[in-house]
This record gives sequence, C-alpha cells and structure tokens, in this order.
Amino acid sequence: MISTKLSLGPVMCDLRGLQLEADEREMLMHPQVGGIILFTRNFESPDQIAALCKDIHELRQPHLLIAVDHEGGRVQRFRDGFSRLPACALLGQCHDSKQSELLAQQAGWLMASELLAVGIDLSFAPVLDVGGKISQVIGDRAFHVNPEQVALLARAYMRGMKEAGMAAVGKHFPGHGSVFEDSHVAIPYDNRSFEDIKMKDLVPFERMIRAGLPGLMPAHVIYPKVDKNPAGFSEIWLKQILRKQLEFQGTIFSDDLSMKGAEVMGTYPERAEAALDAGCDMVLACNNQQGAISILDNANIPASIELQSRLIRMHGHFDKTLHELKQTKIWQERSEAVLQLEIAPELDLGDDLFD
Repeated sequence: MISTKLSLGPVMCDLRGLQLEADEREMLMHPQVGGIILFTRNFESPDQIAALCKDIHELRQPHLLIAVDHEGGRVQRFRDGFSRLPACALLGQCHDSKQSELLAQQAGWLMASELLAVGIDLSFAPVLDVGGKISQVIGDRAFHVNPEQVALLARAYMRGMKEAGMAAVGKHFPGHGSVFEDSHVAIPYDNRSFEDIKMKDLVPFERMIRAGLPGLMPAHVIYPKVDKNPAGFSEIWLKQILRKQLEFQGTIFSDDLSMKGAEVMGTYPERAEAALDAGCDMVLACNNQQGAISILDNANIPASIELQSRLIRMHGHFDKTLHELKQTKIWQERSEAVLQLEIAPELDLGDDLFD
C-alpha cells in the first residue's frame, strides 16, 4: 500500500540485505531520497528480488527509482534465474559489423527486459569508455578499442534497452579507459589535453547524446588540463562541456560517492553538495549507509522542479513477470542468440566492486 506522495529527491542509497528493515523504510521516506541501488548482497532469487522491488515501489508515489549495475561479464549483480550475459567486448568481436550491432541490440533488450520483469527501473549501462590495455577496471566492459565502433554498438544496445522499456545510462563521462588507476581504490589522473580527449574518449558520448541518450554517469577521474576536480564534481565538465557544448538534456547520476576517487571532495555531505552544485541530478551513496544518512541529515540540497521531470523520465515500464517473459518467443530467440557467445573467463575482482 502506498504510504504517501513525495517528490523524488536527488540521493540514491542502498540496502543491507535481502529485505527492507524498519530503519531502512524510514530512511527511504526521507524527502531527499529518490532511488535505491541494489547489489549482489540484496539478491537471493528472482522471486525474492521481485518482492523486494515491490516493497520499495509501494513506499512512495511517484515510486523510488530502483537501479543496478548489470552490464554482463564481470559486472552482473543477479545470476541465478537470469541470463548469463556476455561481456560487452565479446559483442564487438564479431567479424560482421551488422551481426555485432544485432547482437548488441539483442543483449540490451535481454538485459533490460529481465530486470524490468522483477521491478528494476534501470541498469547503469551501457559502458561508453573506449577499450584498450591501459585500464584493467574497464577492460572487457568496453565494446571496442575504436571510438566509432563503441558508439555504433552502444547505440544498438540502447535501442534494445528502449525497446524493452528501460532508459539507458551511459558511463563514465568523459572516459575512464585511458587511465591505469581504478577510481574505486585510487584517485586517477588523466593528463591529456582536452583536444586529445575530444578526439578519442568523447566520441562515443557525443554520438550517443545525438542519438538521444537519456542518462549519463561521469567518472571520478581528474583531468588536470581541464579542471582540478574529478569530472563528476566539475562545473566545467558537466555544465560547460556536457550541457552547453554537447547539449545533453538527460539525467546525470554521480558515480558512487564512497569511492576513493571521490574522497578529495571532503565529507559525505560535502561530496554530495559538490556533485549537485557541479551539475549532477542524483548522487549515489553506496556501501556506507552511515555516509548516506549523513548526507540526508546534513547536506544543503535545494529543491528543483527540473530535477523531478528528469528523474521521473528514468522510470521503467513493467508489463510482464520474469516467468511470463521467459514464455515469450522473443525472449527465447534473443536469449539463444546472445548466450551463444563464448563467456570470457572471469577474474575474481571482488563482489559489488564495479559500477
């Protein structure tokens, strides 16, 4: 039963376990909360995750956004009962470019339709970083080493997501693929000029924005020749380059404020304020519930009518349960097509690390 009508706030937090606890219900009713991100620790089975999402959605109207990192390969939070999705790099390895596009669209649809079927509004995908040997944290999460091919496959992936009823969120603007350090555990610096970044890493973002990308997540990477702050806390990157130059009209989600790359911005409330002031619409506070609560209790967050329209556009469209979805011919055909790709060997890189 829906308890009350509240606007969606700009803070996305997380949960400790498989079901809502009493104090978490209270936290989710805070007017500054607008979403929840789920992790592997929150998943036991498709039925359980569907029940959890139902509980969250029934708390408020409009309902809280429920998000997850579910790209495939190394980054797939839910496994049992869900299709085992290939890493994006495998989609780009087909010799036939048309076949790669088709597989990317089918993979985007398959990922999105299965998540929507259990009540997930959005997955933070696709990755728009350019691949290569420099960044291990990106690695096979990238579609390709060629920026134009990344853009081509990402557009197809986004089409599949949209067909299923899910808005895409590209990441990590303006590109994480050209730095060695992992922003989860370090503070990465990319010392290239803006022109060099524009000629390579920005290409997929520019192409996707022109194609109507609904959402975007900036990187916790510092590009000192552009700004001293990480991109997700930079007015230059978000307001001047992203909004004005690239004319992006969608929703900007910060990367996790608990990551090492965000610590340079101060306390949790200071990080949240800095990200929102720089141009983010919603900030993620993950894997540190006290940090999230400190944001809700202490951050100075102004109200925004424009924010509401952007966040509500990110709601998913739900029309089938997972069991019903799996009975459809389209799911059976697309699942077979995508899952025939060889699953790359996985690295043990820690549960719930990547986003």
